[in-house]
Amino acid sequence: MSAESDARCVPAREGRGEVREKASRFFGFAARAGSPAGAEDFLARVRRDHHDATHVAFAWKLGAGPGAAVRASDAGEPAGTAGKPILGAIESAGLSDVVAAVVRYYGGTKLGTGGLARAYRLAADRALEAAGAETVYDTVRLEVRCPYERTGFVRRLIDPPSVRLVAERFDPEPILEIEVRRSRAAAMVAALEEARLTVRKL
Repeated sequence: MSAESDARCVPAREGRGEVREKASRFFGFAARAGSPAGAEDFLARVRRDHHDATHVAFAWKLGAGPGAAVRASDAGEPAGTAGKPILGAIESAGLSDVVAAVVRYYGGTKLGTGGLARAYRLAADRALEAAGAETVYDTVRLEVRCPYERTGFVRRLIDPPSVRLVAERFDPEPILEIEVRRSRAAAMVAALEEARLTVRKL
């Protein structure tokens, strides 16, 4: 596994964007979602807040790489004019664990399929840009038992954000819980075992 294969970019916060096209208004919303249920909760909130909207189209991408789960919905718009452009905005932003919705209020003038697709894409782009991005890592949590005189050795291995100390307790000897990037977990376990410390994955 490469050093970066456990890293992914996710929305840093919720974002909003707006587009006006021939009297139709398109409001984009984007947020982080860690599961389909989390994405659905966000979409339910958007639909509730905009219950009078003409359409609420959306897309999400959960996870990263080939195993990512994606879904898109045109929400009654002509096929391919809403959900697919929103998903395209997500892909262009390079984000994972993200849900984006675009609320449309019809203004009385038809936009055509090309105009619809552009408006949905632009509203999603603006919402995702406002959401920003931060890098998160897939991690493994380890429990390390060690004598008091060896805690300094373990602490020297702490290297945020790749290796973080998350908890420490005594039972009666020191027990340290550390969170390690998945790509570095095997090397960390090997170093601790070589030092003859008791390690287990949590």
